[in-house]
Amino acid sequence: MCGIVGYVGDRDATPVLVEGLHRLEYRGYDSAGVAVLRKGKLVVTKAAGRVQELRDRLAESAPVASTIGIAHTRWATHGEPSDRNAHPHLDAAGRIAVVHNGIIENAEPLRARLTAEGVELASDTDTEVFAHLIAAELGTGSLEDAVRAAVRQVEGTYGLVVLDRTRPDELVVARNGSPIVLGIGDGEMYVASDVAALVHHTQRVVFLDDGELATVKANEYRTSTLEARRTSKQPTTVDVLADDYELGGFPDFMRKEMAEQPEAVERALRGRLDERFATAHLGGLGLDAMALRAVRRVKFLGCGSAYYAGQMGATLVEELARIPADAEPASEFRYRNPVVDPDTLYVAISQSGETLDTLAAVQELRRKGGRVIGAVNVVGSAVARECGSGVFLHAGPEVSVASTKAMTNMTVSFAMLALLLGRVRDLSASSGARIVNGLRALPEHIEQVLGTDDAVREVARHYSKATHMFFLGRVRGWPVAREGAQKLKEISYVHAEAYQSAELKHGPLALIDPDMPSVVVVPDDELLSKNLSTMEQIKARGGPVIAVTNADLPDGLADHVIRVPRGEPELDPIVFTIALQMLAYHLAVELGRDVDKPRNLAKSVTVE
Repeated sequence: MCGIVGYVGDRDATPVLVEGLHRLEYRGYDSAGVAVLRKGKLVVTKAAGRVQELRDRLAESAPVASTIGIAHTRWATHGEPSDRNAHPHLDAAGRIAVVHNGIIENAEPLRARLTAEGVELASDTDTEVFAHLIAAELGTGSLEDAVRAAVRQVEGTYGLVVLDRTRPDELVVARNGSPIVLGIGDGEMYVASDVAALVHHTQRVVFLDDGELATVKANEYRTSTLEARRTSKQPTTVDVLADDYELGGFPDFMRKEMAEQPEAVERALRGRLDERFATAHLGGLGLDAMALRAVRRVKFLGCGSAYYAGQMGATLVEELARIPADAEPASEFRYRNPVVDPDTLYVAISQSGETLDTLAAVQELRRKGGRVIGAVNVVGSAVARECGSGVFLHAGPEVSVASTKAMTNMTVSFAMLALLLGRVRDLSASSGARIVNGLRALPEHIEQVLGTDDAVREVARHYSKATHMFFLGRVRGWPVAREGAQKLKEISYVHAEAYQSAELKHGPLALIDPDMPSVVVVPDDELLSKNLSTMEQIKARGGPVIAVTNADLPDGLADHVIRVPRGEPELDPIVFTIALQMLAYHLAVELGRDVDKPRNLAKSVTVE
């Protein structure tokens, strides 16, 4: 989940590398570093902290012009964030420099072996092992052969870029479980862990597969397998522009991405709704009507917000298609030796398409013969390739660590999947038409929620001194409450817990007091009276209540009300979730948090 950038061409490499790191900072921001080659010597500059610290350190030193280099921004896994643990790492002779994403699971025995051989390790990281292993394999063969021999000794995941001071015209890269993409320029080549670092320079890219290596020169690239068998990788054009990664007048990316949600939902719906037959078309599933009717259960697998979106999807499938459905954290799935049912449709959810826990769950399903589709936001990502079919989210690039528009598009996509499954079964045409119309209305409803920004900001200010919050919801509102609590925790650092409303009286009610605000999700549905009863229980014990609702509430029952528009009840979770995004955002801003880069977190989690 760190950021990698590499360059070889005829320009000064350092500005290209640092600018690329800046665009990848959402992937890791504990430390950063660059290594460039100048007159046969590797010149390395590192700094703990953000990319700006690296910029400052480079500005303090004498400029070093070079046409080749590698760079990295780190999210720490082995070793504390510090200058010495920052990448790039070198071998003992200073010949090999490496940057690496992922985790070497056998790092400790490898480090012990190197120490026994007399190697003095300069850092606490697992990555440094790569530099020494590659150096030990260098002989009369190529750098690519040395890298190939080194990675065979490693257990774990890697996105790896290697620079050899004796080969000033090439980089060698390797991938296993952590993304690597090549950018094809005019007389120059780029390497990155994410296309965000490349789109300012080129939209022609090559995605490496797991177990693949590449030798990259300014005018060419060559790909091969771990067995040294040549592969043929043709460039593709990514539909992403550099402006997609610019703030465009917004104070931060989270605010920008929340504002983009109406447009993102319109993209997700475009060409997929069928008014004539009151259904949805999801051609990427690769399943005809007969195959869809054969589905006896649906299971959603994701991590974090993707998991909560899966819970919302499971509720939609059960309501509209009357098929048993549930959601499970992908991180737990493969470790419980799951029983894989051939009649179950598994849905793997990942914004980046590179979430390692989700990818591992997909691989476990495929190994056991399960039928799995992907719901991803990045074409060519690992989950997309592994599944081979699924739903593209069309949310557009998402930079802020806290997911907003991608999370929303996940739920919208699952509503369409539920509608499709329902219509090939017993969901009536009139009910299908109602859901189609409800989906069509979503962009306008989201605009209305976003229009309550000032009111939500005032609520956030009122509770900015709170150190704990409850989030409560029933049935459709339960995953909304979970996602709301997660958003608040991850960007404001305020402790928050989500509970099913009916569970409040089975223990958590003991914590209610005037200093414990409760955010209650109150849709105007068949459970309205139950939710009003929950609010009464809280108020009777002196607890402040923030109601997020589209219902008319009795006067005085809630201390503060955040209003959302009425839509179709099954789709309520989508608009309610956006209101809670806004509450978390404004509370975090009120507390002075860096909402785009919350501490200890990174955007794309490519490690276990």
